[in-house]
Amino acid sequence: MININKNTAVVFPGQGSQVVGMGADLYEKSSIAKDIFDEVDETLGRKLTDIVFSGSQDVLNKTENAQPAITATSLACFSVFKGKFKDFTPSVTAGHSLGEYTSLSASNALSVSDTIRLVSERGRLMQIACDKNPGGMVAIIGMEVDVVEEVCREAGAYPSNINSSQQVIISGDNDSLAIAVDLAKARGAKKAIKLSVGGAFHSILMEPARDSLMDFIESLNFSDPEIPLIGNVNAKPLENASQIKNELIEQLMSCVQWNDTIKYMSSNGLNDYIEFGPGKVLTGLIKRIDSNSSTMNIDSYESLNS
Repeated sequence: MININKNTAVVFPGQGSQVVGMGADLYEKSSIAKDIFDEVDETLGRKLTDIVFSGSQDVLNKTENAQPAITATSLACFSVFKGKFKDFTPSVTAGHSLGEYTSLSASNALSVSDTIRLVSERGRLMQIACDKNPGGMVAIIGMEVDVVEEVCREAGAYPSNINSSQQVIISGDNDSLAIAVDLAKARGAKKAIKLSVGGAFHSILMEPARDSLMDFIESLNFSDPEIPLIGNVNAKPLENASQIKNELIEQLMSCVQWNDTIKYMSSNGLNDYIEFGPGKVLTGLIKRIDSNSSTMNIDSYESLNS
């Protein structure tokens, strides 16, 4: 059982966890969640909630929709939870890839509206990069990280998410990924699963988005985080606004060090985790990385009361 008042980390999922209908019950039953979703619609100048609550999965899966939709749902879950447990203050926050942006708002480093604007612009720029440099991502399961890195070097692919010691996501153009998959299987990988994403995220193929993202980040008003925020790139705390901005730029083309992030938190006495947002991907990964951890997932109004 998680002690939600002491030594609790809050984590937020990334792209791929989206599903039509997520957050709809929160919107209907909680004024706090409704305010979050309404603010997102107003910020974007369009009814993203129509896509999230009752649209088609194919439309929701588009990067420009999926990223702000997951962020909005995660923030709604977190905000309603804080409304219920008013004394709750997490010891630390972290997010996986896109989820790192949700952490900006959760740590009060960026307002909800600016977080949504940033996420939306990030999604737009990443789509442009995907169109210029087509590619994809593949999950390599059951292979040591150093072997996967060796395979990537030989194939011209890139490690993009080190999710655990036995799960590494790789990115690259389609030809490089095909070579990498063949090499990985030949060297004993248990599985190689192609992911349903729009491009080669967290790799050099995202470079066309870098300068414009940097300009947009500089236009926003960041604050130093009030809750310690663990960065994806170095798996260490981001202590001020300047470090956060540098992290967001570097993260675009760098590997997400999720395995090291959880190990860092565990080594600092954190073993209780709450995942806020759709799906339970991070909950599963955390249990694999830290077998002594206690985990909870908040993804609906019902889960708040279970």
